[in-house]
Amino acid sequence: MATAIADRPSAPVGLIHLSLAVGGFAIGTTEFATMSLLPDMARDLGVDAPTAGHVISAYALGVVVGAPLLAVIGAKMARRTLLIALMAMFALGNALSAVAPDYGTMMAFRFLSGLPHGAYFGIATLVAASLVEQRRRTQAAARVLLGLTVATIVGVPLANALGQVVGWRSCFVIVAVLAGLTAALVALFAPRDRADADASPLRELAALRTPQVWLTLGVGAIGFGGLFAVYTYLADTMAAVTKVSTAVVPVALAVFGVGMTAGNLIVPRFADRALLPTAAGVLVWSAASLMLWPFAAGHLWSVIVAVLLIGVGGSLGSVLQTRLMDVAGDAQGLAAALNHSAFNVANALGPWLGGMAIAAGYGWTSTGWVGAALALGGLAMLAVSWAVERRAT
Repeated sequence: MATAIADRPSAPVGLIHLSLAVGGFAIGTTEFATMSLLPDMARDLGVDAPTAGHVISAYALGVVVGAPLLAVIGAKMARRTLLIALMAMFALGNALSAVAPDYGTMMAFRFLSGLPHGAYFGIATLVAASLVEQRRRTQAAARVLLGLTVATIVGVPLANALGQVVGWRSCFVIVAVLAGLTAALVALFAPRDRADADASPLRELAALRTPQVWLTLGVGAIGFGGLFAVYTYLADTMAAVTKVSTAVVPVALAVFGVGMTAGNLIVPRFADRALLPTAAGVLVWSAASLMLWPFAAGHLWSVIVAVLLIGVGGSLGSVLQTRLMDVAGDAQGLAAALNHSAFNVANALGPWLGGMAIAAGYGWTSTGWVGAALALGGLAMLAVSWAVERRAT
């Protein structure tokens, strides 16, 4: 992405950050609420539950493909204009999902909805960081991501409750409205900027020649997978091991969201002082909390505590976003967008390895050990990145 040339913002910085976070709230709502609405969706679309689950995979694939593709295509656009276009595209994808007549078109529309996800977060965090001092960049990026974490506490339960009363299609209608609202807020409040005249898709692709970019993406793709290994099988584990009613599961999911939100409020303050040590600390925290999971799963009170602690590890996203700003050079947009592709790789890797452990007979709680191993793998990748940087300097 080109380095933006922006006019002085006419709106307060906090209001601009809030406007960008509304887009994160919309994205988080559709990403997580879809999982809870799968049974009703499967019935209406005439497929079984496992087949209906592929619509989640289609969305994730859209994120992985769309993040770098749209960042490169939008290289010569002003960031404000690109953000409005991305949210308009997101609104369209979700509006079409709300009226999808069959499974095939639903798959196509969910893929379309996923395309702007990573590029939006990447460009939005760059805009948010550009409005504050250098020493507060991670906090600014985290404010955009707060929209997503708050969605897991508020947006997902509300969308699920409305889906149970009105129907699952209403969830996508709400998300489309929120996306349209975000586009309007960005148009009203985001600073008007002009793209760098030297910007080009080739300059964005230059990020792919930087080893530190790949190492940082590897930290996210591996280290973040541990969180998803436990989160994906949380409901099944609570039913089989904790032996509680399914009505309690939404409470645990909301507590997980509280942990993510707390992490994104607290951790960036440390990251802005010492970025790489903070990233290492988050990964150590994640490994330790995931190791607690097999011992905590037997009792509801300990499940709530463990889920809260695991959720704090979600703050890794904003920390790595700032790291990519430091190592990407002129290719800021592509690197920032690829961060969210990496997290969707983690969203596939963690559940896949966790599922393998369960299928091999190690039990539902084995996802904690799998998750801890992934967090330590991310820590090892970070150590390599750190060592390479020290050697170069």
